[in-house]
Amino acid sequence: MTLQQILSRLRKCVDDYKMIKAGDKIAVGLSGGKDSMTLLSALAGLRRFYPEEFDLIAVTVDMGLDYDKQEIENIKKYCESLGVEYYIEKTQIAEVVFNERKEKSPCSLCANMRRGALNGAASKLGCNKVALGHDGDDMIETFFLSLMYEGRISTFSPVTYLERANLTVIRPMIYLREFEVASFSKNLPVLHNPCPVNHKTQREYVKNLLKDIRKDVPMVSDNVLNALTHYERVNLPKKPNQE
Repeated sequence: MTLQQILSRLRKCVDDYKMIKAGDKIAVGLSGGKDSMTLLSALAGLRRFYPEEFDLIAVTVDMGLDYDKQEIENIKKYCESLGVEYYIEKTQIAEVVFNERKEKSPCSLCANMRRGALNGAASKLGCNKVALGHDGDDMIETFFLSLMYEGRISTFSPVTYLERANLTVIRPMIYLREFEVASFSKNLPVLHNPCPVNHKTQREYVKNLLKDIRKDVPMVSDNVLNALTHYERVNLPKKPNQE
């Protein structure tokens, strides 16, 4: 997958959902993984020719884990090469989640705290939007997680306005699949995830479940993503008083 191909799909998503307007200052949530590094690369590329001028800043939420210092340095240099300012928000999220609270299922609390830290940093840095690197497979997995564990037909929205924070969250990569992001990002610097529950989560279970389903129904992920991004395909039963 080339940058041009990534940009083509990302720009279509940005245009379809009217994600970027002139004068926006966008904080890219940069975990350092393949998704966020691809998102940063693509938005930096889009910034060069998009008709609506916007600014970028990359923000990493430091959870207080044992990160590889050289990997952090490599990411800093990459941001410099793109002409994007890089900011690290220091937190004690890992201490709270794993030592103080000793959460058996820490992902929900951790995610909420990381979002809060990222949004707080974005506001502090004068940003009006936050860009997250969720791709199409993340959208599909979130749908199944909500259905299976919460009894809800739901997934995240491509654009969400957070009234309390006065920030708009955008997800410009939902038209991209995980294997495409992995193909593009293989030569990018990445920050390996030192989280002690990495690959041991409900999301990982759903990811593996979908892999098994694809053995018999190869188009399952494409079909679910098409249904989620084409709302006219929703056909759910309603009670008579809901007609």
